Amino acid sequence: MNTDTARAAILAQIRARQGRPAALHDLEAADVEVDIGRHVRGPQPTIADRVAGFTTQALALQTSVVRVASAQDVPSAVAAYLREQGLDLQGVAWETLAELPWTQAGLALQYRPPRDEDKLGITGCFCAVAETGSLVLASSPETPASTHLLPQTHIAIVPARRIVAALEDAYALLRAELGELPRALSTVSGPSRTGDIEQTIVLGAHGPYRVHVVIVDAAD
Repeated sequence: MNTDTARAAILAQIRARQGRPAALHDLEAADVEVDIGRHVRGPQPTIADRVAGFTTQALALQTSVVRVASAQDVPSAVAAYLREQGLDLQGVAWETLAELPWTQAGLALQYRPPRDEDKLGITGCFCAVAETGSLVLASSPETPASTHLLPQTHIAIVPARRIVAALEDAYALLRAELGELPRALSTVSGPSRTGDIEQTIVLGAHGPYRVHVVIVDAAD
């Protein structure tokens, strides 16, 4: 039984115990939508420049950031970062990024989920959040969550137009564009870290040692 089937079975059992049908009927579904629409947001900061706000918060989380003019500039920027860090120019990437000129920039990428030996994962993102400097990634067959979780280095490509002000805006965008949550939804706020041992922060404890973001000003 997969996760979606198991969840549906559990919810059906709860509804049965309440003497209700196993599935929502149309009126109940409409009531849910109305209730969500009435939700009042709490206080939020005013962010005049979302790109600048995201960059400031991301840097505070030890995410490195570079900005390029167009998507065609991304591979060169990624290659430059990897060379600066002394890292190999090979790894895995989402299939949605396959059309960018990676080979011309000297990168050797495979478009598949990562394996244990893969040290670099390159992804896009669903959106990014200026208030927190976080990346929001939605999984799909072409955008596996493992690409940003397993490799030691995660590089994310973020279109400037996809940077929203607050997390509430990210969820509103998810509802508007996807209609429902994906199987896996990740909010990435810098490299993986832990302070379990003597309150000392250690990076790369449960995921990437480093996170690098390439902000793209214009969509090609």
